[in-house]
Amino acid sequence: MAATAGALTSLAVAGEAVAATAANGAAAGAEGAAGSGGRHSTHTELRGMWLATVVNRDWPSKPGLPAAEQRAELLKFLDTAVDRKLNTVVFQVRPTADALWPSPFEPWAECLTGVQGKDPGWDPLGTAVKEAHKRGLELHAWFNPYRVANHTDPSRLIPSHPARKHPDWVLPYGGKLYYNPGIPEVRKFVQDAMLDAVRRYDIDAVHWDDYFYPYPVAGQVFEDDAQYAKYGAGFPDKASWRRDNTDRLVRETAERIKKIKKHVAFGISPFGVWRNIATDPTGSDTKAGVQTYDDLYADTRKWVKEGWIDYITPQIYWNIGFAAADYAKLVPWWSEVVKGTGVDLYIGEALYKAGDPAQPAPWQDVAEVSRHLTFAKQYPEVRGHCYFSALECVNDKNGAFARAVADHYKSRVRPPRQG
Repeated sequence: MAATAGALTSLAVAGEAVAATAANGAAAGAEGAAGSGGRHSTHTELRGMWLATVVNRDWPSKPGLPAAEQRAELLKFLDTAVDRKLNTVVFQVRPTADALWPSPFEPWAECLTGVQGKDPGWDPLGTAVKEAHKRGLELHAWFNPYRVANHTDPSRLIPSHPARKHPDWVLPYGGKLYYNPGIPEVRKFVQDAMLDAVRRYDIDAVHWDDYFYPYPVAGQVFEDDAQYAKYGAGFPDKASWRRDNTDRLVRETAERIKKIKKHVAFGISPFGVWRNIATDPTGSDTKAGVQTYDDLYADTRKWVKEGWIDYITPQIYWNIGFAAADYAKLVPWWSEVVKGTGVDLYIGEALYKAGDPAQPAPWQDVAEVSRHLTFAKQYPEVRGHCYFSALECVNDKNGAFARAVADHYKSRVRPPRQG
């Protein structure tokens, strides 16, 4: 399945397949002291939904719709967020090294018209920011730094695409094309492309998902030996060099965001397991088949401890009691990670699993998602939840989301950084 921070990554977890993938005022603010918990003296929490555009996962419903229909669909999602008493929409605006705004760096996104580079006749990001704020919603612009395409044929990219102009920047892996994180020029370019949106729009946050180095694919090699030979001196091994490349991307982006607009937050939504305790005594009591530190070369715990990011939204996409990666073990682990750092913790929730007959029995229970929120309330470091994804917030297969809203979201509240 296509994947993003949410857009569903198939992963092996202990032998089981696990799908990993403002207007600060009246509308949200008036009810800021109300709500469902008492974790903070003035109750604020993030209540978000991811709105995925890669391969038209959530929006637009299909490529090539007239601009007016695309806009109407987008506004319906924003209205759903309001109806469900959410306060944040995490809108995917750079799904595959293309853009949902008129970018001088990259082509128009293929998901809009079906043709990469074709002007859709309107500005989706600009519209989303304006209309979200009008509704009292925050708009977090969600970017994927390195994914270029969900195929491995560069000739399918438009001739003006940066990946065509710089073929040495690109590597095929696992049926996809990626920019090579080991090339300094690549890291600068992807930052420039993303930060263009920060300069031009009144977004509330820059948001990244779980894709840094790609998820491992059995029998395939990410061919960056030449870059390691060129740039890897001083590192004990390639893994350490790769982690440093990812660290540099995070740290440099954080610094540049604050120089452009100090108030814009920077958040990342990684895969939910940093390291298993069997690998590292400071890791979580899990047996996950993927560990971000070792397999994605993303030291997510370090980014929190160093204060490089403003919030972290680990994708804890498993039910309470799941043997390999238990929600009830990961939430307290992440709470300890953020404690005292000033970094906000929001929990990524796998709403797409609720009512899916392919999922284990707990996900068939209409109360599972509500139980997650009840459990998380024990931990004052948890400042909210974000749901994957918007389509499930609308369709709500088994009513689990409606149940969670009824149980926990009595009225609208402000996001934490507005509180």
